[in-house]
Amino acid sequence: MSTTPPLVDEPLRSRARKLGLFGLLDRWEDFAGAPWLVPLFVAEETARQQRSLDRRIRGARLGRFKPLADFDWSWPRTIDRALIEELFTLAFLKDGAHAVLIGPNGVGKTTLARNLAHQALLRGHTVLCTTASEMLNDLVAQDGPAALVRRLRRYCAPTLLCIDEVGYLSYDSRHADLLFEVVNRRQEGKSIIVTTNRPFAEWARSSRTRRASSPWWTGSCTRPRSSASTPRPIG
Repeated sequence: MSTTPPLVDEPLRSRARKLGLFGLLDRWEDFAGAPWLVPLFVAEETARQQRSLDRRIRGARLGRFKPLADFDWSWPRTIDRALIEELFTLAFLKDGAHAVLIGPNGVGKTTLARNLAHQALLRGHTVLCTTASEMLNDLVAQDGPAALVRRLRRYCAPTLLCIDEVGYLSYDSRHADLLFEVVNRRQEGKSIIVTTNRPFAEWARSSRTRRASSPWWTGSCTRPRSSASTPRPIG
């Protein structure tokens, strides 16, 4: 019989159930007091966590990026560093809020977005990074409604979707409708990070439809300033 105190024994059994070690659970009284048991759990849990992280990193399509430690905070003429650092707490993911980084080319919007995505991965979230043109061309290329629905799930399933370079190119009505569809499907608890070089009021000018405008972003949104360009109020 095990000599392990009940208050210690039960958490260990819970860990064994989570790990699916049912053979061990069947003979729990034989092994519960073994000195190798806790190191076994730690090794197995660590290995599974690493495999999970590796899978999520591969699926995120994060690519190469400069670490936040190397980010030059003096390069953007105007940046709300306190708000950026607040974003890195990832509290906005709990609320399903969106983060929009607005500024001209070369001020580090993509670097900040990729670092946020990496932190989300390390915290156990699922992430997908893409550019607006890559995502929209992928969706447009789907052959038929069923294929489109399946591919939309790819962009709607992750906890965090990073869309880089929104507004850099002009979109026809089909592309704009698909962008609206992705955003609309993620409104219930799924966050988006967008990088763009255009204020919200100018988004409609890059599209042939009124949908490519600020009403998409009404609600609870986080709006960091990544350059001298000041985001327009959302709502």
